[in-house]
Amino acid sequence: MTIQKALQTVDALKHNAYTQAEKIGWLSCLEHTVKAEILDAFEEGDGKDFTGYDDTTPLDTVLLVGEPYDRMYLHWLEAQMDYYNGETLRYNNAMLMFRSFFDAYAAHYNRTHRAKGQKWKF
Repeated sequence: MTIQKALQTVDALKHNAYTQAEKIGWLSCLEHTVKAEILDAFEEGDGKDFTGYDDTTPLDTVLLVGEPYDRMYLHWLEAQMDYYNGETLRYNNAMLMFRSFFDAYAAHYNRTHRAKGQKWKF
């Protein structure tokens, strides 16, 4: 999923007045978390520093997490909107959906990659 696809999809699903720059900032925050908590813990990580996204980042930039887990981006954006709107119940629901995709991705990555310093046992 690209930044543009995430923004277009969430805007079509949820009416909001948040700016594109605000939503890109929320995506950047999530990408920092994915990089730090999941990708950097494994030897196959790309070793590159993630500098984040801002309103100058090309909208065709591909986000770090691919299908079928990329729906987490939509639920993350939805949750941020609900949080800042003070809609606690909606926020909690969106975060539950987000966490289900995030945790599933983390578990998949953990199953298919070797942690740093881990030796394979046969």
